[in-house]
Amino acid sequence: MDAIFIPQLTKAPERTEEVQVKEFLPGLETLTPVRGHVRVQHHGNYLDVSAQAEAIITCTCNRCLQNYNHRLVVNTQEVIWLDETANQEQDLPLEREVAIEDLVETLSPNGYFYPSEWLYEQMCLELPQRQLCDLNCPGILSSAGENTEKPVDNRWAGLEALKKQLPG
Repeated sequence: MDAIFIPQLTKAPERTEEVQVKEFLPGLETLTPVRGHVRVQHHGNYLDVSAQAEAIITCTCNRCLQNYNHRLVVNTQEVIWLDETANQEQDLPLEREVAIEDLVETLSPNGYFYPSEWLYEQMCLELPQRQLCDLNCPGILSSAGENTEKPVDNRWAGLEALKKQLPG
């Protein structure tokens, strides 16, 4: 996907550009290409970005460690503010308190919007935190042929002999 030059977006019909997606995103391991679309609309001082996309990924179950396929679906919308100071380096302290209203995405109004990077971030946010192949997954099952006796550490042999002499 090509980058979108933000000033050029103001000259597009309805100040909107829609990008069809049917490709593998760098850094995101999927079995199928990501398919869908990303829509970017310029509203003067902000961009309204929305996407609908899907792909199939391979996950590893957290309980039984088996691989399984999972359909990753993104249907999201985000407002990205346009700010002249967005890409400027700020000499800020390493630790500082951040107000909740400062937790927004910003871009320079004379810069570029990268739909592939934005879509990659949205797909990563949709990755399942708890990966289970089935809700009733029993976990790793022990084989019936395995020896159920614990191996005895020879250093504890004296204590084991004493334990056998006790009544009980």
